[in-house]
Amino acid sequence: MGKDYYKILGIAKGASDDEIKKAYRKLALKYHPDKNRAAGAEEKFKEIAEAYEVLSDTKKRDVYDKFGEEGLKGGVGGGGGGGGSSGVGGTTYTFHGDPRATFAQFFGTSSPFQTFFEFNNGGGNRMFFGGDDDMETDDPFGLSGGMRQGVGGPGGAFRSQSFNFAPQGRSGGKERAQDPAIEHDLYVSLEDILKGCTKKMKISRRVMQPDGSSRKEDKVLTINVKPGWKAGTKITFQKEGDQGRGKVPADIVFIIRDKPHSQFRREGSDIRYTCKLSLKQALCGAVIQVPTLGGEKITLNLSKEIIKPATVKRIQGHGLPFPKEPSRKGDLLVSFDIKFPDSLTQSAKDILFDTLPN
Repeated sequence: MGKDYYKILGIAKGASDDEIKKAYRKLALKYHPDKNRAAGAEEKFKEIAEAYEVLSDTKKRDVYDKFGEEGLKGGVGGGGGGGGSSGVGGTTYTFHGDPRATFAQFFGTSSPFQTFFEFNNGGGNRMFFGGDDDMETDDPFGLSGGMRQGVGGPGGAFRSQSFNFAPQGRSGGKERAQDPAIEHDLYVSLEDILKGCTKKMKISRRVMQPDGSSRKEDKVLTINVKPGWKAGTKITFQKEGDQGRGKVPADIVFIIRDKPHSQFRREGSDIRYTCKLSLKQALCGAVIQVPTLGGEKITLNLSKEIIKPATVKRIQGHGLPFPKEPSRKGDLLVSFDIKFPDSLTQSAKDILFDTLPN
């Protein structure tokens, strides 16, 4: 038995778009991991995001209403729900696994509960961003992303790779205890993932002095984001947290997340663009200009084709670099959102009735 997305959001099957949004807003705020630390809250938060993504999309909702979760994910008429399978009507859906990205796209921030980060960890870790011109101050998703201490991030499938930025070392004798790692979601735009970028994050921490006192120390951590890095890539700065008496400082971990984009959505190393067409264009043909992440436009001649709702055009080599082979790139997938007219005159109906095949 598949998931009941309507039950997850607590709404009726015939709910309107506004009711779906209202239900998601209420439940997402209730179960957000930065607010709700109860057992199972994070999994509930993920279920709510998946349910909202399906029910707020007309095409996905239509397939789900007819065939359920299995049909939506490719299990009916397409065999299996894995990536690349073909579901009912050519539609295949797989939840991307990052409910914080869904939350950020809906609310404009991945966490409304924190504007700065403070923890009761020994002397109290405090991390802040900004202050200098070259600091990361213009990232509305990353800055309020909610540092979490000792809590695993969402979506295990997104934890693809780790990078450590400090030499490992152990003190002589008995190994001292270390506080749990401090995690922070770092939202990066697709344009930055395309070319690679440098992010500078300014932290403030407590450092123990020889006399047993502590002092505040500011430090800039530099993250070199490589082209093609996947969401979930972890960058670890070892022992850069607060220094408590008798303890090894906590590691600071940044987790790469995709910043929601106004035009594109990442699918592995491919990116997807949805082009809006009128019904006339879809049936009679059109020449369209497809934008790319690099800024140029590609002409797509559809004048001799009939475009169906499930049609997808693949433009090779205009996606994101492969993480392990940055000289190679994924593809740009072009989907189509066909706008049907709200009404037709009787004469138009008569023409269509006589012209279109049964």
